[in-house]
Amino acid sequence: MADCTKRHSNQKLVLMSERSLRSSKKQLRQTGLSIQKCDFMIPENNKNHYTEEISTERLIVRRGQPFTITLSFSAPTHNYLQQMKRTFLIVQTGPHSSAADEIQAEFPISSLGDQKQWSAAVEEQDPNFWTLCVNTPANAPIGQYTLLLRASKSLQLLGNFTLLFNPWCRDDEVFLANEAQRQEYILNQDGIIYQGTENAILAQPWDFSQFEEDMVDICFILLALGEHFQREKDPAQRKSPVHVCRAVAAMLNCSEFRTLTECEPGQPYNGTPPSKWLGSSPILQRWIASKFQPVRYGRCWVFAAVLCSVLRCLGIPTRVVTGFTWAHNTKSILSVDEYYDEDGTLLTQDKSARVWTFHVWNECWMARTDLLPEYSGWQALDATCQEKSKGLSFCGPAPVHAIKEGDTQVDYDVSYFFAAINAKCHVWIHKADDTLKPAFGGTKYTGNNISTKSVGTERCEDITQNYKYPEGSLQEKKVLDKAYKIMKELETTSSSTEFISIPTALEDPVNLFICLQSSSSLKLGQDITLSIEVLNHSGREKATHLVVGIQSLHYNGVPIAQLWKEDFHFNLQSNSVNKLQVSVPYTWFGKDLGENHLLRLTAVLRDEDSFYMYLAQEEISICESPLTIEFPENMVQYEPSTAKISLQNPLMEPLEQCVITVAGQGLIYRQRNYRLGSVQAKSTQELQIPFTPTRAGPRRLTARLACLQLQNLKSYRTTNIAAA
Repeated sequence: MADCTKRHSNQKLVLMSERSLRSSKKQLRQTGLSIQKCDFMIPENNKNHYTEEISTERLIVRRGQPFTITLSFSAPTHNYLQQMKRTFLIVQTGPHSSAADEIQAEFPISSLGDQKQWSAAVEEQDPNFWTLCVNTPANAPIGQYTLLLRASKSLQLLGNFTLLFNPWCRDDEVFLANEAQRQEYILNQDGIIYQGTENAILAQPWDFSQFEEDMVDICFILLALGEHFQREKDPAQRKSPVHVCRAVAAMLNCSEFRTLTECEPGQPYNGTPPSKWLGSSPILQRWIASKFQPVRYGRCWVFAAVLCSVLRCLGIPTRVVTGFTWAHNTKSILSVDEYYDEDGTLLTQDKSARVWTFHVWNECWMARTDLLPEYSGWQALDATCQEKSKGLSFCGPAPVHAIKEGDTQVDYDVSYFFAAINAKCHVWIHKADDTLKPAFGGTKYTGNNISTKSVGTERCEDITQNYKYPEGSLQEKKVLDKAYKIMKELETTSSSTEFISIPTALEDPVNLFICLQSSSSLKLGQDITLSIEVLNHSGREKATHLVVGIQSLHYNGVPIAQLWKEDFHFNLQSNSVNKLQVSVPYTWFGKDLGENHLLRLTAVLRDEDSFYMYLAQEEISICESPLTIEFPENMVQYEPSTAKISLQNPLMEPLEQCVITVAGQGLIYRQRNYRLGSVQAKSTQELQIPFTPTRAGPRRLTARLACLQLQNLKSYRTTNIAAA
C-alpha cells in the first residue's frame, strides 16, 4: 500500500498511528487478505469532478457524483471468498470515529451501489484486483475525509480525499443548471470588481486564485475557525451551504480571529493598503504564515473578493456585486442624513450611517431549503461588518428575491439589504450658529445601480432589476408599503428593530432651482469643466450667493480634503436663468485624490431674502489608467515570450519613484516589482516583461502603478495561450 496515502499540506489530520497501521497489516496477514496497492485514479477522478486545477496529486471530488478507485491484492481473492463478503469501506473526518465533532459512515462493498447515499460497488474484478465505484450523498457534509477498508475485524488505511459541494449535481443544494454560469461562478479565477461611480463605473481586476496551491486546505481551516466563532459544533452542519457561507463570512472581518482587518479612512497604513492587493491568494497565504493573525488591510471589495475565492473553492457558485450609492449602517432605517456647511463642504457628523459612493458584497447561488421555494437562487452575503443590535456582524445570506419583494422578515438580514438600497438621503446645511436647515434639491436615493461581471465576458452587467422595481413605479410603491407594514409589526414585538418609514418633509414652495453638470469621468491630468444653471421661477428679483466646490472623497463617503471652492454673488431677474461655466485646472485638485480617485462637486445656493439653501452635487472619478499592455500575436504554453507595458505620463510634472507590479496566474510565478524611478512629464516609458506560460487557454496579465503622486492605477489584458 505504498502510494495510496495522500498528504495534506496545511491541515494536519492525524489519521492513524503507525502502531495501529502495523496492527491492521498484521491482522490482515493473519486472515490471508492483504491489499498490495490502492490507486485513487486521481487524474481521471479530478478531471471528471472539475478539480484538476486544484490538484493532480490528491483526490478532490464533489458530492453526489461517484468516483473510482482500484484495489490490488497480494493474493487471489477467490481464496478468501467468505471474508470478502464481510468487506466494508469506512469514511471519516478524523482519527477517532466516536468523537462528537467528526463524521463517520460505514457501508458494504457490493455488486450494486446506491447513488443517493454512501455506497461502494464492484465495477470490474479479477482474482487480484477490484475496481470500485464509490458513491457519495448529494447532501454529505463537505470536508477532508479518510477512506479505510474493514475486512472482518481488521482496518486498513486506503488514503485521504476532499469532498466539495457540487453545482453539477441536480440533487445538491448548490446545483446550477447553466454550464456557462458554472464555468464563471466556480471555475473562473479571473475576476473584475467594479468601483467608481454609478455614471462612471471603473473595472478593477482581481485574481481569485481559488485553485492555487494549498488554497483548499486554507479554506477548510478558515471554515473550521468560523464554526468555532459561531459556536457551531455539529459537523453535519457542513452539508448546508447556508451554514458554510455564514461561518466563512464571520471569519473574514467580524470575529476575534478575523482574516482581514480594516483601517479607518484617513489613518496611516501599518500594512498593505487595500488598493494594492491584486488577488486573494497572497492574503490567505499571509494569514496562514502568521498563524492566523489578521492581515492588514481590507476594504469591502477585498472582503468580498476573498469570500468569493473561498466559496468558489468549496464549490458554492459565487460572484462579486457592486452597488452604487449604498446606505451603510442604517440599522434597517429607510432614511440617512448628510451634512454640509454653508460652503458645501461635506461634514462627518454621523460617524456610522452614511451614503457610500459604492459598496461591494457577494451573491451565492443555492436552494434555501429552510425557506419557501421562491427564495431559492441568488443570496446576498456581505462580509463587511454592519452595526446590529447585538454589535458588529456580517449580513446574509439574504434571498435577493426577498429583498426585491420587501419581505424584510425573511432570514438572514433582508431588512439590512433592503434599507441600504432603498433609503432616502436627506441633506442638511449646518449653519455657523449650529442650527440645521434642510437643503432643497439635495435629496438623493440609494441603490441606483447594482452591477456584476457578466458570464463569459469582461462586460459589466446591470442587475439592479434583480433587487428593486423601477424607481417611481407602482410595484416599487407596493413593495415599500409592504416593507413598512412588516417592520412596523416587528417593532411592536421586538425592541431590537429600528426599521421606520421615510418621514414626509413639509417643504415651503420652492422657486429657485440649481443644476450642476460635469463630465462623470476624467482622464489623468484632465481639467474639470463645471456648468451651473440657476433658475428663478418666482415672480420677483432674487439676490443670491453661490458657492461651488470640489472635495476628494473616500469610497465610503468620508471626505478627504477640500480641494477648491469659489464664491459668486448675483441678482437673478424674475423668471430668468443664469448660466455659469467654470474650468478648474488639474493642478488645483490633483494633489490629494485619495486611493479611490473620487471627487464630489457641490454647488450651494443661498436666497439672501428667505435664507433658503439649495444644493446640487455630482460625483466624478478618474477612470483611465496610464498603463497599457501588449502581447505578441502567438504564444504557446511552455515557450518563452515577452509582454510590453507602457507607462504614459500625462501630467505636466515627473512621476517620481514609479514602481510597476505585475501578476498573471499561469503566465508568471508570483508577483514581480519593477522600479522605474522617474518618468518625465508628457513622456512614455516602456517595460519588457519576460515570461513563460505554464497554462493554456485565456490568461490575464495585470499591472499596477504606484508612485509618489498616484496610487491604485491598474491595467489588465487577457490573451489566449495555445496548448503545447
